Amino acid sequence: MSIRDVLKDSFIENFASEGISMADVFVTIEVTLAIALYIFLIYRIMTRKGFYNKSFNISLTAVAIITAAIIITIQLSIVVSLGMVGALSIVRFRTAIKDPLDLVFMFWAISVGIICGAGLYSVAIVVSLVITIVIYLLDRIPVVSAASILVVQTVNNDMEKNITDIISGYSKHYTVKSRNMTVSGLNMVIELRVKDGGALLQSICKLEGVDYASLLDHDGDVTF
Repeated sequence: MSIRDVLKDSFIENFASEGISMADVFVTIEVTLAIALYIFLIYRIMTRKGFYNKSFNISLTAVAIITAAIIITIQLSIVVSLGMVGALSIVRFRTAIKDPLDLVFMFWAISVGIICGAGLYSVAIVVSLVITIVIYLLDRIPVVSAASILVVQTVNNDMEKNITDIISGYSKHYTVKSRNMTVSGLNMVIELRVKDGGALLQSICKLEGVDYASLLDHDGDVTF
């Protein structure tokens, strides 16, 4: 018996003999749709305090169903599966994911489609519940106050020490990000964490020679 006959008997025929009825297909799509709608609801709840992207949320449901359909098709025919692998390998997605949590939901939807497409419905349900609990618990963990950017413009060049002395009374950690000095004054940009930003601004503005002071919220990378 040749190698070709061995492969045909042990793999190809066994693969092709595993038929999937239309009833199984409908059940798989229905279960996938139910879990995808659950993901849709969780994403809407998690982003109620931030920027909600409805189009992205709809795409999560569609991606789960499409992925399940692909897995079902792969199980029906080895020829189609090989062709599909080749076709999908040339697809490139260029849409940037701005929020890391969106990436989590995207992988969640894809995983549900794969698991349901393989017929492991209970696994998909358990995984979805575990992910929901983990996301909820981690979201409830309190975080430290957000960093802020303080911009101060003065009409004197020698006021940096006076400004930093006031800041040290309101913030334990701060970093001077930039100093711009001219003959007409000093401009400082300071990164800090402060609870009472209004009181800090009032104290700085009381200094003689301060032209203006501005406190901005900062949600990017910080140095402390």
